[in-house]
Amino acid sequence: MIKINHLSFYYKKKEPLFTDFSLNLENGRIIGLLGKNGAGKSTLLGLIAGLIQPNEGEMNVNGFNPSKRNPNFLADIYLVPEEFSFPHVSIDCYVKAFSPLYPSFDHEKLNTIFDEFELHGSSNLNKLSHGQRKKFLIAFALATNCKVLVLDEPTNGLDIPSKSQFRKILVGSVTEEQLVIISTHQVKDIDTVIDKVVVIDNGKIIYQEDTEAISQKLYFDIVPGLAEAEKAIYHEQCISGHKIIVHATNGKESGIDMELLFNAIINKTI
Repeated sequence: MIKINHLSFYYKKKEPLFTDFSLNLENGRIIGLLGKNGAGKSTLLGLIAGLIQPNEGEMNVNGFNPSKRNPNFLADIYLVPEEFSFPHVSIDCYVKAFSPLYPSFDHEKLNTIFDEFELHGSSNLNKLSHGQRKKFLIAFALATNCKVLVLDEPTNGLDIPSKSQFRKILVGSVTEEQLVIISTHQVKDIDTVIDKVVVIDNGKIIYQEDTEAISQKLYFDIVPGLAEAEKAIYHEQCISGHKIIVHATNGKESGIDMELLFNAIINKTI
């Protein structure tokens, strides 16, 4: 569980990034945190993980103040950063050294994910490709069984089959006791796994909604003609005509085109 109340944060000699920012997130959810470059996504993840401290306001993550870095807090939160590095050791050596830091670590789950990702314990981490190292980090994060998992651009560096594997493994690994936050620009990579969308822009939440509610309110379609598109809430041209968002009627539901939804939100048509 995450509770953020009236948070303010700024980097030295820069304009405030967050001012009077509040957000509540419950366990048992997979949250898609979306926003343009510079919107504050990575900074927010750093604040949640306790890597940086707010200037004002209150933060509560799993009952702890993240900035105090309590060992019990650190044992139940895991951040997968966009950029990372590893020591020059094998996968088995890394797991042996760092898995004891997480009391709920599940070695059986880790091995199952390794099989899916075609990772081998004897491999030297720094001799793997970037994509393979990213898959190892995701596998390790999921195996910790931490109550809060924070993933910053987890699909960057993954090829198309690996992205599909990631979605399958994530959904199959997360429990109702966990909260997962995925921050990404690759919104198409996560549209089938998240159950809540949070969009921030200029340090403010401009949209938050459960995906189930979005499906009930909005209908996503592709139409051939411009006349139909101009009647939509939002539309974009595509090869086969126009992608559109309209109000859902008569109980009709469609899949959510997350990229189209994000663009509509940023353009303030929703």
